[in-house]
Amino acid sequence: MHLLFATSIVPDGALASGYEIANAAIIAALRRAGARVTVVGFTWPGKAAADPENTVVLGAIDVRTESASALQKLVWVGKAMLSGLTFASAKLRAVSDQAVLAAVEQAGPFDGYVLNSVQFASAFERLFEDQPSIFVAHNVEHLSARENAAAAGSLFQRLLFRREARLLKIVEERLCRRARFVFTLAEEDRAALGVAAADRSAVLPLVTGVRAPTRKGPRQIDCDAALVGTWTWQPNRIGLDWFLGKVVPHLRPGFRIRIAGHRPSGITSTHPGVEFVGRVPDARAFVSGAAVIPLISTAGSGVQLKTIETFELGLPSVATSRSLRGIDHRPDNCVVTDDPAGFARALETAAANIRDVDGSAFHRQQVKALDVAIRLGLEKLGAVRQEVFA
Repeated sequence: MHLLFATSIVPDGALASGYEIANAAIIAALRRAGARVTVVGFTWPGKAAADPENTVVLGAIDVRTESASALQKLVWVGKAMLSGLTFASAKLRAVSDQAVLAAVEQAGPFDGYVLNSVQFASAFERLFEDQPSIFVAHNVEHLSARENAAAAGSLFQRLLFRREARLLKIVEERLCRRARFVFTLAEEDRAALGVAAADRSAVLPLVTGVRAPTRKGPRQIDCDAALVGTWTWQPNRIGLDWFLGKVVPHLRPGFRIRIAGHRPSGITSTHPGVEFVGRVPDARAFVSGAAVIPLISTAGSGVQLKTIETFELGLPSVATSRSLRGIDHRPDNCVVTDDPAGFARALETAAANIRDVDGSAFHRQQVKALDVAIRLGLEKLGAVRQEVFA
């Protein structure tokens, strides 16, 4: 079976974000199941596809809102309004339908499509209606957009997110309806998308790599807690605001917290132990230097890859209930609470008595369940194709 994996940004091997880690895990699982996978999408400027022989590159594009100029943002907003697309999908309309079709035809023929997340699928939706498809819903995007609107700091942002939510709900319903099977990354997302039936969808448990992370020697602890993330992504920003505003004030002054990642404007803390360190060369080494990992998601849907990485590394953690979505197995050294004061107490307790566990068992369990779910989706796609083209 030859599948076209249609995605916004093709893998470049860097695995710099949770989205890229998830994509790599899903593509690897499809190939383990015996499918031939060709990926189509854009690259980041200056980056090359990690697997050029099995990748169709449509061009280089930078779709990050936080680094765009004011003029570029206005252009994107105008394009979205004129086209009726969401803001995120309008960014991807950097090439024509004809160019995408030509690239796809050159790489084909295909037995089906894997439409990876709503952004690219919506930007070029009509091009992927000639073959059966699987839709991968990384999040319930319209619900995330609603949460973003509620947390927006300006009227313009609030109105933009409300528009995104309205359009995304329509697009997600359409993509799910047309898809032969839907993959989500969290169990609750199946019902939220209206595909909870076993013959319509399955959850994909994810991993951060083909092999479980390994650690040589004992950890060198240089802070009490560490966080790393893309804080410009609104659901992550909401969680960080909650942590700094609600949890950190309950921590003792000497509790040391290091926060890595680009620091958006308006992010502050008066706690003397909080340190913003910017980008770090090795996120895994960075978090491994902390006594305990706060898992602080309070918004969004889908799965938290930082939670999966923490569990794979066997690191102690304190997590909100939202941080555990999409994960069935919780290690013994993870404490769950949504109460800010309780969260702070659990962090201090974990940092005072560090208890690592073997994360390889969690990794093996995730891989096994991922492969079972992928095979289920491919069997459904294959059976439908045989029925349609018999």
